[in-house]
Amino acid sequence: MSLPLSLALYRAATTVLEPFAPLLLSRRAQAGKEDRARLHERLGRPRIPRPPMGPSGRLVWLHGASVGESLSILPLVERLRAERPDVAVLVSSGTVTSADLLARRLPAGAVHQFLPVDTPGGARRFLDHWRPDLAVFVESELWPNLLLTAKARGVRLALVSAKLSDKSYAGWRARPFAAFELFSGFDLILAQDGRAAERLSSLGGTVAGEADLKFGAAPLPVDAAALASLRVRLSDRPLLLAASTHPGEDERVLAAWRALPAHSDYDRPRLVIVPRHPERGPAIADMALAAGATTCLRSREPDDSAEVIVADTLGELGLWYRLADLALVAGSLVEGIGGHNPLEPARLDCPIVSGPHVENWLTAYADLRDADGVTFADASVLGARLAELLARPEVLKRQATNARAFVARRDAEARAGLDRILALLDAEARA
Repeated sequence: MSLPLSLALYRAATTVLEPFAPLLLSRRAQAGKEDRARLHERLGRPRIPRPPMGPSGRLVWLHGASVGESLSILPLVERLRAERPDVAVLVSSGTVTSADLLARRLPAGAVHQFLPVDTPGGARRFLDHWRPDLAVFVESELWPNLLLTAKARGVRLALVSAKLSDKSYAGWRARPFAAFELFSGFDLILAQDGRAAERLSSLGGTVAGEADLKFGAAPLPVDAAALASLRVRLSDRPLLLAASTHPGEDERVLAAWRALPAHSDYDRPRLVIVPRHPERGPAIADMALAAGATTCLRSREPDDSAEVIVADTLGELGLWYRLADLALVAGSLVEGIGGHNPLEPARLDCPIVSGPHVENWLTAYADLRDADGVTFADASVLGARLAELLARPEVLKRQATNARAFVARRDAEARAGLDRILALLDAEARA
């Protein structure tokens, strides 16, 4: 069957431009936007073998464009490795930062590759080498040559956490035949929300339900003995947590904390600062000392009497979310970071306050706001907002309950979505 004109022109243009791809990638590498040592992957020329084939001989390929999408894939990767150990797993992404993250977070047995530039030759070489049985794309990452070539080879296709921006939706509506060709080719589409479902359906996709893969993760782990001990040792006053702070935020948090009112039985709440990068711990401790606070570094000399604890340790955020009376989810007080995951404290019944810069988690924060499960404050009013919340524990309890109920419902939807993806793999095996 012939392609719609716009897709035929796209294929012709990318064929003509393919010889120039190495030069373009080299220039991007000079600008730090590509990994020079792995440019061969971007050309669809892998240098590592397809993972050893188990009894099934099958491979699942999952793709997320950048950091947020790559993080959302991890629960599915973990389930595949746990429940389908005979199935090889390939994860692709398109940015250097996402590759660095996946190198640290992928479970054993999963392989990462950069997605090839979407040329007919690159798509062909990539699919010749990896031979996936199921391909799962996250959000709106649609590359026509890869999708059409994979579909022609009988690869099952899934689009999950699917969404379309206003600009993308308008673009596809202007090319309805191309949109139908691509979206109708998916064997499974799970939309991120109702609005996305309507848009995808109008473009020819068959939407099977809603599921956002940013949800569905298990609660953060905790050392039970450390939790029980600290519950007793730090029970003399409320605990305010600043989670995953970045440069420019710690001083604002300390200023807001210093402005909190004192009480008759304690000076002010204890402050725990967890820097996003633990090596910043000593510098933050110096800031706290300069602000007149007694301070300790948890990695060196834990001190239960310290007013400010700098938790410069790895893997303990689940501990502090369980202990905190209120948590500021940082990465949100300054521009350029985009906020951090509010679902983690919500799962642990920890009340949440956030700054305004949450571009990486816009939908989750908007939904939490609608559920009355989060409070926002920029740096100028942070101290007053924290004081107001800490003085009203009943408000904190209500917001935490609302947030936990909202996340529990969305987590269940996401886990059901993962079940649908695994079922698609099983259907492929039976075909």
